[in-house]
Amino acid sequence: MAFCPNCGASVEGRYCAKCGTAVDAPASPVPPAAPASAPAGGMAENTAAGLCYVLGLITGIIFLVIEPYNKNKLIRFHAFQSIFLHVVAIVIWIVFRTVLPFTMWYLITLIDLALFIVWLVVVIQAFQGKKIVLPVIGDLAAKQA
Repeated sequence: MAFCPNCGASVEGRYCAKCGTAVDAPASPVPPAAPASAPAGGMAENTAAGLCYVLGLITGIIFLVIEPYNKNKLIRFHAFQSIFLHVVAIVIWIVFRTVLPFTMWYLITLIDLALFIVWLVVVIQAFQGKKIVLPVIGDLAAKQA
């Protein structure tokens, strides 16, 4: 049985009944493969990588546990980097809140803003399918992935 090279439907004659494409010679007995836009889990790689950062520790751990995604090296990298980034943010927040006097908390606000901007850039880059490696935690995440 022949298959249409355009749509993959089975062809009985010289023309595809589904799309009308001419089939010259007997086509290959195997239908063309479906486009590989998403893994078996149903979510594209860049979407899963971006979602690793959305809730920090929580989504990072979730993507390290869920079966089809914990095998993907890129998603594991983003999950570990998300976890490490969130842990660093928590540690910085706790240390500066306990060390600095109340009158200097505007510095903490600036640090919080800087961490938010880093988080936002990493999220956007991950959703675009790019891999951004943060200076120290990115190397640790690459080793863990």
